[in-house]
Amino acid sequence: MLKIKCLLATSCLALTTIALADTTISMNFTSENGTGESAGTIVISEKYNGLLFTPDLHGLTPGAHGFHIHQNPSCDKNGMAAGTHFDPNNTGKHLGPYNDDGHNGDLPVLYVNSDGTATTPVFAPRLRHITDISQHALMVHNGGDNYSDAPEKLGGGGARMVCGVIN
Repeated sequence: MLKIKCLLATSCLALTTIALADTTISMNFTSENGTGESAGTIVISEKYNGLLFTPDLHGLTPGAHGFHIHQNPSCDKNGMAAGTHFDPNNTGKHLGPYNDDGHNGDLPVLYVNSDGTATTPVFAPRLRHITDISQHALMVHNGGDNYSDAPEKLGGGGARMVCGVIN
């Protein structure tokens, strides 16, 4: 009986380890000619209640920046090849990371310190598995994000500044 309990406990631990995976995304400044200079990395971690995005970025402008998952797995053409925000349910709405009626590409705003680094993790409770967002682009925008389509579409984040592809 003890052998069976140990085997079950080991199996459950192995499954938990698999379910709580981490993926490191290389992030680069956008460029007209393809991939620009490195801006660092973002680690995406599966937690039991959502995905945690932990940045280790540098060289960014200080302040709040829109942070999104985009539809296509490409950062070409100054990030424009990434397409629009990830919206698997075709909501057509930009309502922020905590509103179930909006698209799934909305992440919490990314804050950049006065020295140009971003290291504060953000949590996305509506996203559960890295596989759900694989083969999409992860984007940091030049401006902030008001989690609305007014007065500007998609939160008003503006130009696409830093991009990486989630594999």
